[in-house]
Amino acid sequence: MTNISYRLREGAYATLHPTLSPEAPATIRVVSYNIQNAIATSRYHHYFTRGWKHVLPDRQRQGNLERIGGWIEPYDLVGLQEVDAGSFRTGFMNQVEHLAYKADFPYWYIQTNRNMGRLAQQSNGLLARYRPAEIREHRLPGLIPGRGALQIRFGSGSEALNVIQVHMALGRRTRMRQMDFLAELVNAHRHIIVMGDLNCQADSPELLRLGRRTDLSEPIHGLHTFPSWRPKHNIDHILISSTLQVQRARVLEHALSDHLPIAMELALPEAVRLPAA
Repeated sequence: MTNISYRLREGAYATLHPTLSPEAPATIRVVSYNIQNAIATSRYHHYFTRGWKHVLPDRQRQGNLERIGGWIEPYDLVGLQEVDAGSFRTGFMNQVEHLAYKADFPYWYIQTNRNMGRLAQQSNGLLARYRPAEIREHRLPGLIPGRGALQIRFGSGSEALNVIQVHMALGRRTRMRQMDFLAELVNAHRHIIVMGDLNCQADSPELLRLGRRTDLSEPIHGLHTFPSWRPKHNIDHILISSTLQVQRARVLEHALSDHLPIAMELALPEAVRLPAA
């Protein structure tokens, strides 16, 4: 298992050596999931009655994490929000690392955005079956720190595939600023996947603004992911550039969080090369 989970200083790039045998898969399978630190919230009142699980260890959390590791195995790229990098509440387990071992992903990375020491390590995570060429952490703008975007590049040059994994703020005004920041990142590249918990729906002013400023679109609408026990809001998204094509998109019925995961199978342009492990 290759561990690329080292920390970067703000704005720095991690550069990895290219492999000698690049491959060009016709399609890749992508999933985005806010796992809520593997807390199984299944009713609104659980936010109160199970709120202690956000700060204290819980036996059920481990079982939920094992189940998540079981169903993500068929995917090529997995973006995770609200994962813990290893603190008291998870028994000091790095949840992304554990899922990488469980589902046999050769590459994993974790970005800690809200570091509360031994109490909690709120993070974004990414699991990949292809070798990243560069990884970059971004701190999203906002009055309250703790939101980030994780940018991963596969391949090189103008035909590289860039994946941006993000968890946005709860407030609309802050999300507007974050969308403008995201647009600048997106417009620097040709082949783009943006995925994560954007905390706003497809017809929101924030996403409409992002769509006007970039080439991104959400090809399939109405994929409701929240709340997991009665999904009626599409706040988790996978957005793609016009150079990519959707073969399949769906919400997965894995209610192991207060969100449901969203998955897409994407056709890649012939020129895009994803280096193998």
